[in-house]
Amino acid sequence: MVGTGPTDLLQQLDLKEYEATALAHLLSAGRTTAPDISDATDIPQARVYGVLESLADYGFIEVIPGRPKQYQPKSPEEILERAKENRRQRYEDYCAEIEDLRGEFLEVFGPRYERADGDVTPTSELFHVVDVGQPSETETRQLYRNATDGVYVITNSFAYFDDIEPAVEAALEEDTPVSVLFLDQRHLPAEKAATQAEIVDRIASDFPAIEYRFSKERLPWRGTFVDPSMDYDSGKAIFLVEETDVPNHRRQAAITENGSFVAGMKRYFDLIWEYESLETRPEL
Repeated sequence: MVGTGPTDLLQQLDLKEYEATALAHLLSAGRTTAPDISDATDIPQARVYGVLESLADYGFIEVIPGRPKQYQPKSPEEILERAKENRRQRYEDYCAEIEDLRGEFLEVFGPRYERADGDVTPTSELFHVVDVGQPSETETRQLYRNATDGVYVITNSFAYFDDIEPAVEAALEEDTPVSVLFLDQRHLPAEKAATQAEIVDRIASDFPAIEYRFSKERLPWRGTFVDPSMDYDSGKAIFLVEETDVPNHRRQAAITENGSFVAGMKRYFDLIWEYESLETRPEL
């Protein structure tokens, strides 16, 4: 949620309240001392040095030696770039911690899982479901990151592109082909048609490796599937059927790793792509 003031905005960079308050003051006042910051912000003097030390560790400010020390904020652009790097480093550290845990984790829980699974009749579920929104977008990003042979998208306007763009970029950097089948905007309300036009223009400009076409007919479902095989031994998909009367926040998306089902989705995709789609967006 977008904050209502400078401190709220800075807290979106994973800062605590005092840290955000001190940085907001520094960005307005420029280079100054810890006592001045304490007086101006009501941060207790017993806390202000620790707060400034944290901001320096984050790379958001510089410490100028002297008696007394002074503190200089980085530029807003530098702060944003450092915030991204900090988050990236935390993620990499977390991944390393998980890898260090892997051996012990599998040793403890692997046998337990196998014993529990052996107590029931084995079943292979065709689908499981997640809520539409952040959970479905997380699953979609994972599809892009894990894909090797190809990513195929069926969508109305690709309105969620911003949320998965880094994963799309990562797939393209690994030379994984990405193909997108949009719905002809003549079947879309004006707002979604405008969103589609914006996304298509951005893809054409920033991601020329992505292939896309426009389905001439309405599509019964939308979603993403990856790595289909006509041997029916690979592939994964997330999709939802069209239910125009049900808002997204009340819907669920289905996930399947059934190779036969994903191969069928690819056959459907190819038929629409080849025989019932247009290479360019029709003019309204």
